[in-house]
Amino acid sequence: MTTSESVHRMIDDLPPDLQQEAIHYIEELASRKKKPAAKKFGLAWAGGLSHLKSSTTSVELQHKAREWRD
Repeated sequence: MTTSESVHRMIDDLPPDLQQEAIHYIEELASRKKKPAAKKFGLAWAGGLSHLKSSTTSVELQHKAREWRD
């Protein structure tokens, strides 16, 4: 007997309300599998504003970043 046949037999033995719950649980497990793995945070942007170092302070950049977010 294969795994899928075993699962089908177990689900068929359940009452209808528990069959729906089992199906919902299996769908939840399947959706977890489909989620892509989280990517690691990269620092490729580091030093991207170094050309502003001599003309802009970090506080001015913080205020500008706040404007960009809003």
